[in-house]
Amino acid sequence: MARHKNEDWILPENCSWDLVTAAVLMDLRDELQQLNRLLHCTHFVAVPTTLRTIARNTTKRKRKGAR
Repeated sequence: MARHKNEDWILPENCSWDLVTAAVLMDLRDELQQLNRLLHCTHFVAVPTTLRTIARNTTKRKRKGAR
Protein backbone atom coordinates (compact mmCIF):
# COMPACT_ATOMS: atom_id res chain seq x y z
CA MET A 1 0.00 0.00 0.00
CA ALA A 2 1.36 3.42 -0.94
CA ARG A 3 2.01 5.99 1.76
CA HIS A 4 0.49 9.43 1.29
CA LYS A 5 1.65 11.62 4.17
CA ASN A 6 -0.41 14.76 4.74
CA GLU A 7 -2.51 14.20 1.66
CA ASP A 8 -6.11 13.28 1.05
CA TRP A 9 -6.53 9.59 0.40
CA ILE A 10 -8.16 8.69 -2.89
CA LEU A 11 -9.44 5.18 -2.44
CA PRO A 12 -11.22 3.02 -5.01
CA GLU A 13 -14.90 2.21 -4.51
CA ASN A 14 -14.23 -1.46 -3.71
CA CYS A 15 -11.60 -0.73 -1.05
CA SER A 16 -11.87 -2.79 2.11
CA TRP A 17 -12.25 -1.19 5.53
CA ASP A 18 -9.11 -3.01 6.63
CA LEU A 19 -7.04 -0.94 4.18
CA VAL A 20 -8.74 2.26 5.30
CA THR A 21 -8.10 1.46 8.95
CA ALA A 22 -4.47 0.61 8.25
CA ALA A 23 -3.98 3.86 6.33
CA VAL A 24 -5.46 5.96 9.13
CA LEU A 25 -3.40 4.18 11.77
CA MET A 26 -0.20 4.72 9.78
CA ASP A 27 -0.96 8.44 9.48
CA LEU A 28 -1.65 8.65 13.22
CA ARG A 29 1.58 6.83 13.96
CA ASP A 30 3.55 9.31 11.84
CA GLU A 31 1.97 12.26 13.64
CA LEU A 32 2.61 10.74 17.07
CA GLN A 33 6.25 10.08 16.20
CA GLN A 34 6.67 13.70 15.14
CA LEU A 35 5.08 14.92 18.38
CA ASN A 36 7.34 12.64 20.37
CA ARG A 37 10.41 14.08 18.64
CA LEU A 38 9.24 17.62 19.37
CA LEU A 39 8.39 16.96 23.00
CA HIS A 40 11.82 15.50 23.69
CA CYS A 41 13.56 18.50 22.14
CA THR A 42 15.91 20.14 24.66
CA HIS A 43 14.41 23.57 23.98
CA PHE A 44 10.90 22.33 24.72
CA VAL A 45 11.98 20.45 27.84
CA ALA A 46 13.71 23.59 29.16
CA VAL A 47 10.58 25.78 28.95
CA PRO A 48 9.43 25.24 32.59
CA THR A 49 12.87 26.12 33.94
CA THR A 50 13.03 29.22 31.77
CA LEU A 51 9.57 30.34 32.91
CA ARG A 52 10.50 29.87 36.57
CA THR A 53 13.67 31.92 36.04
CA ILE A 54 11.69 34.70 34.36
CA ALA A 55 9.11 34.71 37.16
CA ARG A 56 11.83 34.81 39.82
CA ASN A 57 13.64 37.68 38.10
CA THR A 58 10.53 39.79 37.46
CA THR A 59 8.83 39.70 40.86
CA LYS A 60 8.78 42.98 42.73
CA ARG A 61 10.98 43.01 45.77
CA LYS A 62 9.54 43.93 49.15
CA ARG A 63 10.32 47.48 50.22
CA LYS A 64 11.95 48.09 53.52
CA GLY A 65 9.52 50.02 55.69
CA ALA A 66 10.36 53.20 57.58
CA ARG A 67 10.99 52.55 61.28
